Amino acid sequence: MSEMREPPILRHRTINHIPYDIVLSIMEKLPVKSVMRLRCVSKSLYSSMTSPDFISTHLNNNNNNKNGDNAYVIHMPCLARTNHDNALVCTVALDRTFDRISEIEIPFNFSTACIQFQLVGSCNGLLCLANLSISTTTFANALYLWNPSIRKFKKLPPTCLGKLNKVTLGFAYCSDNNDYKVVRTSLSSSRLSTPEVELYTLSSDSWRRVEISSTTDVMFCRNFISPIPLINGALHWVASIKEENCMAETNIMAFDVNSEKFIRKLALPDGTTFLHLRRYLTSFRGKLAFIEQSFFQYSIWVMRDYGVVEK
Repeated sequence: MSEMREPPILRHRTINHIPYDIVLSIMEKLPVKSVMRLRCVSKSLYSSMTSPDFISTHLNNNNNNKNGDNAYVIHMPCLARTNHDNALVCTVALDRTFDRISEIEIPFNFSTACIQFQLVGSCNGLLCLANLSISTTTFANALYLWNPSIRKFKKLPPTCLGKLNKVTLGFAYCSDNNDYKVVRTSLSSSRLSTPEVELYTLSSDSWRRVEISSTTDVMFCRNFISPIPLINGALHWVASIKEENCMAETNIMAFDVNSEKFIRKLALPDGTTFLHLRRYLTSFRGKLAFIEQSFFQYSIWVMRDYGVVEK
């Protein structure tokens, strides 16, 4: 009489067995580097780790970390790579102590005309980088998305606007459809005019034009010091705006990344002047902030309630 064999489902139920859903639940709470080390354990685990549900849950767990353990400062190099022996690195440090955590080599090259990199923005560990060149025709025409944690990058397709001039760039995460977007503005001349605007979405891997009112002349100010801030689901620019039959004014323009439209104008804080060397927007503790620089003196305004300008 042959020996009875235990069904496969029972043979695997040992005292050390952990249900697969619990394994995934544990992994969803691990740091990115720890998760990436487990990619080669099995094909089924790799498939689960790369699924949209796992990525979304892991991202939410990291963003909901209230201890500030996942807050970092990213420092980009000033000069472009001149040869392969002098590779550029991106330095990552803790935001409170500025203690250096690691240095990661930038894995791609811009053209030889590139004089500097620009960090367009960062969302959920994904960085967007652009070239800064001497020529206005090649300025910000090369864009990359880079995930340093998994050592992967992607070059964006060419612009759909044709010739670029006085370019500004914004990078954002769209929570409505779990997508990443890049906004690029370009002026047809050096004067106030109706700018051209295009939008790139990672899901489509393509650019398309975004309409702006033909009765409005706008000149978007470049944010060299800090990336265009993403606040309340919108990218914000300081801009000179001239409505039809009105005088030109300097305000803040907001582009909603979900509706993909310029939705509002915000007034600058009271007390600002035009005598400063630099004026730009940034994000301060999740709130919109406006900074004026005059030589070694800085003035900072923080919008405590979004849309409400205080004196």
